Amino acid sequence: MLAGLFAFYLYQGLSVVAALMGVALISTVFGCVVLHELGHAFMARHYGIPTLDITMYPIGGVARLTRMPTKPKEEFMIAIAGPAVNVAIAAVLYVVNGMMGANISMYEAMNTQANVLGMLMWINIGLVVFNMMPAFPMDGGRVFRAALATQMDYRTATHIASLAGQIIAVVFAVFGIFSGMWTLPFVAVFVFIAARQEVQHVMDRT
Repeated sequence: MLAGLFAFYLYQGLSVVAALMGVALISTVFGCVVLHELGHAFMARHYGIPTLDITMYPIGGVARLTRMPTKPKEEFMIAIAGPAVNVAIAAVLYVVNGMMGANISMYEAMNTQANVLGMLMWINIGLVVFNMMPAFPMDGGRVFRAALATQMDYRTATHIASLAGQIIAVVFAVFGIFSGMWTLPFVAVFVFIAARQEVQHVMDRT
């Protein structure tokens, strides 16, 4: 339902084929996000941490674990597993596009009617870049904290990583307001709140 409405909004005025391609693209991106979260879940299970559920939000998904990892290496591996899935998907799509002789430049690929697989490849690359920013609740924030936790106590590492996330959120908000990209302030608020909640969560747990 959501994919259909979004596709109608994006592709109104184009052909039926273009609209159907839009639905397929959005559905496939949704599938890539689910696979991303499954990457977290499978890696967590490897360390004996079950996953309660996977919840999808407008800006991504969240795999809810029964408990958070307590060792920096475990948190690093669980956090990096999701983006690794997107890297693998992008790599496969790169090979497929190459075999088809398709133009995979970003400009050409982001034209849906020109190359859907190329667009999907770049979207997965974008997911990796976005998720690896050192800000909670993105994976990069947890990777950053895991790296810090190898050199200092967990609470201090969380405070530093949370501060970095809040700074990034403010930058998002300011850039979004002055550039007219009004989705960025929304994302910024979500990131800012999540960063503060992570600190509180760690404080309650320790």
